Amino acid sequence: MTLETPPSGYLEGDEHVLPIRVYYEDTDAAGIVYYANYLKFAERGRTELLRLIGVDQTALRRDHGFAFAVRDCAADYRQPARLDDALQVRSRLAELRGASVRLDQRVVRARGVADEATEQTLVQIGVRVVCLRLADGRAVRLPREQHDIFQAFGDAGLSQLKNATGS
Repeated sequence: MTLETPPSGYLEGDEHVLPIRVYYEDTDAAGIVYYANYLKFAERGRTELLRLIGVDQTALRRDHGFAFAVRDCAADYRQPARLDDALQVRSRLAELRGASVRLDQRVVRARGVADEATEQTLVQIGVRVVCLRLADGRAVRLPREQHDIFQAFGDAGLSQLKNATGS
């Protein structure tokens, strides 16, 4: 048996899509997803987005002494998810600044193969992450390479992203 790298989701237009499944551990006593777990789902979506577009967080820490941290976050809970639901975390670049990135994320009930009109937004999350210098915890400008990768993702989605990263 060969272990493979877990999938990082996929790009669909200007969105990153991470499929997830609701497990028993994600639910509360009422049998629905506990509200804080949506933030964990969104974090996984952001992490896998970075991995897929070529932003290596380990190298960013090691080579530059920088890391990303959440600056602010707002969540609008609309519908509950339940055990065994197939969900998607959909992430889109909303704003790119010198030291920060704002993403709009949605946790949706996955689209059905037969009827794509069935997508249902369960939670809408807006999050701003900043690039911090680890030595003193101060915000710093994103390194040019990472800034350019985010810009390509936000501007044109997959086609320009491939050109910008050489993939």
